[in-house]
Amino acid sequence: MGVTLTAKPLTKANFAPYGSVIERYEACEQNADNTYEINNGYAVRHHALAESKLDGGSVGMSIFRAKKRENPIALSVMEYHPLGTQAFVSMEGQDYIVVVAKAGVPPQSADDLAVFYAKSHQGVQYDANVWHHPLLALGRDSDFLVIDRINGEGNNCYEIDITDWHVFIELKGECNYSQFKIKLLWSGQIS
Repeated sequence: MGVTLTAKPLTKANFAPYGSVIERYEACEQNADNTYEINNGYAVRHHALAESKLDGGSVGMSIFRAKKRENPIALSVMEYHPLGTQAFVSMEGQDYIVVVAKAGVPPQSADDLAVFYAKSHQGVQYDANVWHHPLLALGRDSDFLVIDRINGEGNNCYEIDITDWHVFIELKGECNYSQFKIKLLWSGQIS
């Protein structure tokens, strides 16, 4: 059995069921409360693009170096964090792929996955309990600023292995919203 999904452009509306997109407000979204000049007019603040939430612990910033994935990309694991949000912001000017599934019951097959094409100027913040695949860097090894819960008690990372689903992302065509497609080849389902 095969499943083909098209990567959706990463927009605030498309990604809302899973979390927040971290990018400047568009002109139509700007108002006096969320976009304003600071530093004597030498900077514009795009305020409160995402809000970190956590249960205990503290907010920390780390850098993850994601290794470039070879084409086709084999999906291997989905994970979620019950005790806080987790944000990723590209530091390398590289586009990347985001694979998610709704919070709650673990995804059962490729049909439960949503795939997004993230441009280099966009970050994502996963809501607590949202299933997601680890970083999928395109083109080269890439550094990401990660903002998430550190310290604190309790397990904040749960994973399921999906290698036996045999799901691959095949990169075809140019990497832009109108032409980029991801083909997921899938057989089997979680037992």
